[in-house]
Amino acid sequence: MASLEELIKARKEKLEELKKRGINPFPPRIELKGKVGKIETARDSLGKQVLVCGRLWSIRKHGAMAFLDIKDESGKIQLFFSKKNLEKDFELLEFFDSGDFLAAQGKVFKTQAGEISVEVSKMQLLTKSLRPLPSEWFGLKDEEERLRKRYVDFLLNPELRDLFLRKARFWQATRDFLVGKGFVEVETPVLETTTGGADARPFQTHHYALDIDVYLRISMGELWQKRLMVAGFEKTFEIGRQFRNEGMDAEHLQDYSQMEFYWAYASYLDGMALVEEMIKSVAQKTFGTQKFKIGKYEIDLGKPWEVYDYVETVKKMTGVDVTKTSLKEIEKKLKELKVDYSKQGFSLTRGIDNLWKYCRKQIKGPGFLVHVPVSISPLAKRKPDDLELTERFQVIIAGSELGNGYSELNDPIDQAGRFTEQQKLRESGDEEAQMDDKDFVEALEYGMPPTCGFGMSERLFAFLENKTMRECQIFPLMRPKE
Repeated sequence: MASLEELIKARKEKLEELKKRGINPFPPRIELKGKVGKIETARDSLGKQVLVCGRLWSIRKHGAMAFLDIKDESGKIQLFFSKKNLEKDFELLEFFDSGDFLAAQGKVFKTQAGEISVEVSKMQLLTKSLRPLPSEWFGLKDEEERLRKRYVDFLLNPELRDLFLRKARFWQATRDFLVGKGFVEVETPVLETTTGGADARPFQTHHYALDIDVYLRISMGELWQKRLMVAGFEKTFEIGRQFRNEGMDAEHLQDYSQMEFYWAYASYLDGMALVEEMIKSVAQKTFGTQKFKIGKYEIDLGKPWEVYDYVETVKKMTGVDVTKTSLKEIEKKLKELKVDYSKQGFSLTRGIDNLWKYCRKQIKGPGFLVHVPVSISPLAKRKPDDLELTERFQVIIAGSELGNGYSELNDPIDQAGRFTEQQKLRESGDEEAQMDDKDFVEALEYGMPPTCGFGMSERLFAFLENKTMRECQIFPLMRPKE
């Protein structure tokens, strides 16, 4: 069997021979007359003339005849070539390989074997492929190779293409739902001088024109969209990319898509009702079902969602009352439960969060976690009957958080105080604590109406697919080959 290098060398020799014969292996346009049609449409055109284009998939030669299969995104069709019809052009087939792109014109007919085919009267080489598809030599070797060469994996794996068509439907269904509810889509800055809207370590870069350091956003414009609430907008949302310079695992990546909406004159209770309706709608339009197998769980989104109280849930599962605990007790309990956690910048706040994450993994859902402590909710409004808790809710499905929302804090004095506490955490080494954003506090001083905000990322889509985040990114970030 020829090596890859030998196969590429042979194709380059064919390329040069085509050039000698006056054939452009990479023409700028299709020279054949007519409108290019989809292959799936051509298959329904018996007796008619068609013009189809696609990638050459296989070649079978039989003397003065040849059968070639070509594919486009709609399907595959067989091309029938005869020396009688093509004369000298028939000889060009000697220089064609699987992977090349062709345009073919001719009449659609059915062979004696019953296969719909095109009897080619004219043809044109559109692209000469210099590297054979992996199936011709040794295939895609491993998972990393598949992710690194997604463009090849798409060719060999139709199910992968279908996954990303579903992902496109997922975000379109989200957009359609919100627009249908009167929300306006907006765009907010990706580069920020102060990050906000989440607890995460940001990516930092330098803006040479302004000679300042800036950060890639870690939320979908949360503090910007709330400025729009100050400005008089009442329903906004954004779908875009956000970036967090943190660890990678099945549920986390550094560069991913997120949606966030902000709704004036609404509370977290209104938000929970809207989010449940939205996720059910998006799931149905994307997958055609409400029932999913996610890890070890069988999930039915269609049933009424449960509500889990943060303090009660943690106390029930661990015996710790997070409203009265100490750092020493938290550390002892985490050790007892064999929970691994980062020691850098570790604090009572981070300890409580790690304890909750231990509990969360045991909750099937679907449901909402509510009333998260103020210490780990720096942007949420306090619960009127218990000022140490907040009107915050999280979507819990299959042991994971798949969405986060709350009644937004609109008291500028309270917000300034919480930013100060977050800044202290940053100065003690907690790189995920939020930055003090004085400009945002100033905006709140002009007055922001009661508002509910919510965000969800493509993690929800990955969970519904029962796949990792990385598998559900069309071109995931890969370490360069050495």
